[in-house]
Amino acid sequence: MVPAAVRRMSLGGCATAEGTRRYRDRLIGAGAARQDHFRGGPGGLALSSIGLGTYLGTHDDATDALYLTAIMQAVKAGCNVIDSAINYRCQRSERVIGRALTEMIHAGTCRRDEVLIATKGGFIPYDGEPPRDGDAYVQKTFVMPGIFRSSDVVADCHCMTPTYLRHQIDASLANLGIACLDLYYLHNPETQLEHVSREEFMARMRAAFTALEEAVAQGKLRVYGTATWEGYRVPAKAKSHLSLEALVRLAEEVGGKDHHFKVIQLPYNLGMLEALVEKTQSLNGSAATLLEAAKALGIYVMISGSILQGKLAQGLPAELHQLLGEGTDAQRSLQFVRSTPGIGTALVGMKQADHVRDNLALAKREPLLPEQIMGMGG
Repeated sequence: MVPAAVRRMSLGGCATAEGTRRYRDRLIGAGAARQDHFRGGPGGLALSSIGLGTYLGTHDDATDALYLTAIMQAVKAGCNVIDSAINYRCQRSERVIGRALTEMIHAGTCRRDEVLIATKGGFIPYDGEPPRDGDAYVQKTFVMPGIFRSSDVVADCHCMTPTYLRHQIDASLANLGIACLDLYYLHNPETQLEHVSREEFMARMRAAFTALEEAVAQGKLRVYGTATWEGYRVPAKAKSHLSLEALVRLAEEVGGKDHHFKVIQLPYNLGMLEALVEKTQSLNGSAATLLEAAKALGIYVMISGSILQGKLAQGLPAELHQLLGEGTDAQRSLQFVRSTPGIGTALVGMKQADHVRDNLALAKREPLLPEQIMGMGG
């Protein structure tokens, strides 16, 4: 799956508590970030409150070049969380992250143990560009080699069988040029719930968690989680609802009390407040918000859609300007997300130099007070 042109020597190591704290201390010492810009992640990692996402953009060399520069600029400015997925831009986002990481290490900008690299598996990825015949590509790439059966796929695009996940982990490692993934997500697992029963879904999640725990034991990844769109935000009665408590209990059954299901990702922003205000979760028999449940269950929360793919980067109501402080509307929107109690890292897509500069300027700004956030959340 990985063309010879993008194969490279795998970088050893992974993000560590010692390495990420070294990065934190160096950025704080240089005046590039405040102490409260960094959050306590799984395993004692010091993670930046703003992370760089790589979802948007065309699958071309020009966009690769933009991301390459943006990633290196962001890491210099105080961002040590880089997020991707194997299907983003036909695997090109993972590959450019690998190039950037290698170049930064060779240049002395950072060490491998200072940066968290997260990616996702579940959606069927194209390779470099969309094929002329998608069905033929899937048959040749996945079905004929026995990576999955056609019946394993739902919605013509999503699969999470153990064999497929093992294949995708190896492909992501090769794309990124690293020996170990710091964080691996099941990508929008609620997609399955539109096509299979809840009982079958939990059986599939059990098999997936088992495969991911095995990958941890093999040294291919450190922790895993679920990256979702609506699963954690919709009411319990909704077909696509995900119970965080049930998934943590499932991880405990599979991996014991020392399981490695440690992170979730979901959208949250000024226009999508469910994680903060809606009691979509059950916790010890009582209703709870997603953020309440995550805190109680010891799960680190990464946020996608922090500025809703740019829709919240301009045109905010005037009354929010005073509440959210000075800066651009993009900065205000991002400030709201990263200041919300219970949120670890706010991811934002960045491939333009001025966006990186403006977004990471918040690393030197004090977050909003909890009461300001709760007031805006109603």
